[in-house]
Amino acid sequence: MSAFISYAPGYHAPPVRPLRFGTESPADGGSVQWLLRRNCSLAPAQLLAFYASLCVVSLAIAVICWRQGATLVMPFAGAELLAVGSALLAYARHAADRETIHLQDAALTVERISGSRTERVVFAPEWVRVEPKSSDRSLIELSGQGRRVSIGRYVRPELRRLLADELRWALRRWQVRWPIPTHADARKNS
Repeated sequence: MSAFISYAPGYHAPPVRPLRFGTESPADGGSVQWLLRRNCSLAPAQLLAFYASLCVVSLAIAVICWRQGATLVMPFAGAELLAVGSALLAYARHAADRETIHLQDAALTVERISGSRTERVVFAPEWVRVEPKSSDRSLIELSGQGRRVSIGRYVRPELRRLLADELRWALRRWQVRWPIPTHADARKNS
């Protein structure tokens, strides 16, 4: 027994997209890029606007209290704004943290940005191993040629396995497109 699924007339099936986390760029010869970043509720510019409005309101209240004779309100308002500013600065410093994975031509490039630190590791795609660090929900470890890098910090733990499967799929597809030369191929070309 077989089954056939037919869509209603005029209905077009949605396009099949094998990549959930990555994007493919046919213009670059089929390169694939994954951009994994923090889920931040405020961009740094919005954060600065919020802090500026907080300073204006807090200092306006402190000035009113100062004029009424409560002189200790101003130093405490300054200390409060300094503490809040420090916390927001720490948040803003890591708001743009991200991991970028790019599979193009003969290189798998992993770039991790955390605060002001940037780490970049380049692998030959045919030698990359993709495996969980300890369990299915742990970070994903890419290793090869004596180098290791852990990725997936900004992906929910239950989705990390899907990301690892997607990376494996893209690497297998890359190897089919650009097969690894063997000794027989070298003799045939000479």
